[in-house]
Amino acid sequence: MNVVALICARGGSKGIPGKNLRVLGGRPLIAWAIEQALAVERVSRVIVSTDSDEIATASRDAGAEVPFSRPYELARDDSPERLVWRHALRYLGESGGAYPDALLVVPPTAPLRAVADLERCLDEYEKGGADVVITVTDAHRSPYFNMVKTREDGTVGLVIPHEASITRRQDAPVVYDVTTVAYVARPEYVMAKDSFFEGRVRHVHVPRDRALDIDTLLDLRIAECLMGSR
Repeated sequence: MNVVALICARGGSKGIPGKNLRVLGGRPLIAWAIEQALAVERVSRVIVSTDSDEIATASRDAGAEVPFSRPYELARDDSPERLVWRHALRYLGESGGAYPDALLVVPPTAPLRAVADLERCLDEYEKGGADVVITVTDAHRSPYFNMVKTREDGTVGLVIPHEASITRRQDAPVVYDVTTVAYVARPEYVMAKDSFFEGRVRHVHVPRDRALDIDTLLDLRIAECLMGSR
């Protein structure tokens, strides 16, 4: 199976300025994602999509390809990442004459992932019957038990009311948080559809300590503690 790993790393970040180049455990976040993707034997190429010259240089230093510059319209705060995937796949199709068998997306914001997590995502995809494989972890909250929304009259109620009374967390339906550890997608599906969940989606469970998504300075501090404890 021909697998191309894609790492999406734009230069702008409001939560943590310069986030993708922030150092964790002696190397920038982008370098962790590249190293992990390169360690997967089924991956034939590791490509970084970025609009930043600094990120491009750091990516090449870490062993990735940066064969194109991401257009401005795909590097804004509100740019859907699925369009970034399409842009990369369009390049691969035009430059190589065909799409890869699978696109493995490895976000740089989840540096605590294990290479085995990426391998398991590819294993799940290779079973067949999936357009997309996502990673999930145990949910911090349940919309059936302890998540509420406000009503027009100012009162609050459950996000998802349940027919039966649920008084214990253990009795609530099992739900998961979607993580940014990895995604595997069928290229033709990415080019044709606008949502993961329009197609056949399967999942791989990842423990919480490997599923941390770095979006704030607090997340970065937690990642430093977890990495230090290893």
